[in-house]
Amino acid sequence: MKEKIYLLPGLMNNEKLWSKIIPFLERDFELVHIPIPLTKDFNKAVEVLDTFFKEEKVNLLGFSLGAYLASFYASTRAQKIKRLFLVAGTPSSLSEAEVRRRELTLKQMDNLRFKKLSTKNLKALLEKKNQDNQNLLNIIEEMFESFTLQEYKLQLSSTFNRVDIYKELFALDIPINFLFSKKDRLLNHKSIEKIQKKHQHIILKSLNSTSHMLPLEEPELLSLEIKKWINR
Repeated sequence: MKEKIYLLPGLMNNEKLWSKIIPFLERDFELVHIPIPLTKDFNKAVEVLDTFFKEEKVNLLGFSLGAYLASFYASTRAQKIKRLFLVAGTPSSLSEAEVRRRELTLKQMDNLRFKKLSTKNLKALLEKKNQDNQNLLNIIEEMFESFTLQEYKLQLSSTFNRVDIYKELFALDIPINFLFSKKDRLLNHKSIEKIQKKHQHIILKSLNSTSHMLPLEEPELLSLEIKKWINR
């Protein structure tokens, strides 16, 4: 029987986020995509996730916003988590500057029609070497356009409710892996610094890149790290 891994995507991402890692993992693992619950309340989101998890303990991997939600779930349902993997995300609140930026985005969205991402904004989500990769650009654009304005605003608003949950993760007695890019402009790097201490159950792996969309841009490397995580 294959080991099952539950996958939580990021802001405005759907199951297409995992399309590049599936070929590397589907032979050995059962990959189960779970959409981000449509609520601003992370406690309610935890209750929604409970309905998906039928096993006694689960392997949970989250990307970006999904990484925070996976962390929050683990902090409140420690008995349900077998392993935790956070990709391009941290168990922390947003910086004040990022909160202000997102609040401005929400205000602008009240005055503007919901538009598709511009080519410039699409490319900004990718590392420079991949910014002309039309396949990756199409995937991101298709994911974004699969959501309504209301869903986008709800997901974005939920990020204002993030709180720091480092201590809860440090106290867990399970394998926890982090994978992130050192120059990822969307990542809270001060948060990463707080995790640099020695915790035997936590493994951090950093890439010397700007990539945030690691499941799409580094699928082979991420898949290798997932296999190591499962074998810990």
